[in-house]
Amino acid sequence: MPDPLSSLKVLDFSTLLPGPYASMILADLGAEVLRVESPTRTDLIRFMPPFKGKTSASHAYLNRNKKSIALNLKQPEAIDIIKKLVKEYDIVIEQFRPGVMDRLGIGYDTLSKINPSLIFCSITGYGQTGPYRDRAGHDINYLSLAGISSYSGYSSTGPSPLGIQIADIAGGSHYAVMGILAAINLRQLTQEGQYIDISMTDAAFSMNAMTLAGCLIDGKNPSQETEILNGGGFYGYYETKDGRYLSIGSLEPKFMSALCQALGRPELTSLGMSQRKEDTVEFKNILSQEIADKTLAEWQIHFEEIDACVEPVLMLDECLSHPHFEARELIQQVPGPDETFFPQVSNPIKFSTPLTKPKHIGCQLGEHSVEILQKLGYTEQEIFELKKNETIR
Repeated sequence: MPDPLSSLKVLDFSTLLPGPYASMILADLGAEVLRVESPTRTDLIRFMPPFKGKTSASHAYLNRNKKSIALNLKQPEAIDIIKKLVKEYDIVIEQFRPGVMDRLGIGYDTLSKINPSLIFCSITGYGQTGPYRDRAGHDINYLSLAGISSYSGYSSTGPSPLGIQIADIAGGSHYAVMGILAAINLRQLTQEGQYIDISMTDAAFSMNAMTLAGCLIDGKNPSQETEILNGGGFYGYYETKDGRYLSIGSLEPKFMSALCQALGRPELTSLGMSQRKEDTVEFKNILSQEIADKTLAEWQIHFEEIDACVEPVLMLDECLSHPHFEARELIQQVPGPDETFFPQVSNPIKFSTPLTKPKHIGCQLGEHSVEILQKLGYTEQEIFELKKNETIR
């Protein structure tokens, strides 16, 4: 059986995280992804520690199963190569600032004339239009502008930086993949391509979901520790005797009952389900005292067979040996250089017919330049000249 996206061919001009994560998802699902990389401005992810040998673990992961062609896009010969490639690679992902691809001569309007079925996806911080279109930003800025940071964290300390890049990945990578797959379906119906404008800030704004839906109706702003899910209720993290944390989310009556029974305090059930603020504060205080009485390991054993929405806050290295992730086969060994293997996170999407295992980690810069050009019909002499004038590497 072929992989789900094995008919797709993608040109990926992106670097760092949002675009490469999106194209990794497509590659994991079978798409042929060709990275178009600069021979002079190397993707910084290649230099991000830690390393295995000379290879960055992050680069090896984000760019697995992809090929690389190194092109100096300031050279007209490189632009000619892109125009030839786009006849075959009919999906483009890029995350330059708005207008850069147009100035290079390979924007959507130009390339779609060569291939009218082209799907062209641009991922940026603020989108292709609006007053912020040219503004620089990072994940923390997008979450701030989208209002998410205003009611995340604690009232005593303010917003908290998050451990993962929500706007970059959930907003940029995932929405890009969804948009591309939707455009592919539309192309099957109409035979026409699409331009897709993904703003990580817009996507983050939409992820306010329930809180924004309420604000649009009653005009009330959520703030830190005022909502049931952001610390305003008992739902949260509780410190254990050994300075670790236990997450408790026993919102529904049956889970609250199970929690209080497990604590040996069944009489607390009605207090925990109360909607009165003073009762919630009292319940949280009691819960904090109870959880602080045992170590995390003791609580793990205690709650192992109890279905109460109570789980330990694990360190990443503890996740690796957790029976859930082991059973779900979330870690795989991916071939690297010189018969080495890199442990990497597997694609979490499970099909009844398993996906083909990745063939290799992220490759060397320009590793497939000659191979790609030969397939386009370039002669050895022409390739030599392109190398000589530093169009390719």
